[in-house]
Amino acid sequence: MQTMPLDQADGHLVEIVDKLNPDEKIILTRDDKPVATIRATPAMAREQPPSGTLRGSIVYIAPDFDAIPEGFEDYVS
Repeated sequence: MQTMPLDQADGHLVEIVDKLNPDEKIILTRDDKPVATIRATPAMAREQPPSGTLRGSIVYIAPDFDAIPEGFEDYVS
């Protein structure tokens, strides 16, 4: 855990926050006494959409959807 005098942090908030790793914090002090804490938030995980969200959204599938395109026969085992 780092500490930094409040007057040293004044005007440099963006740089201080940009340097923080997730879950890291810096305690700002005035006269060697803690007055505030800057804490980086953990990286946000992307939320999974619920199953079946796209159900019914495909309205047409071409009859040759899974056919091998002409000229690609050598690439199929």
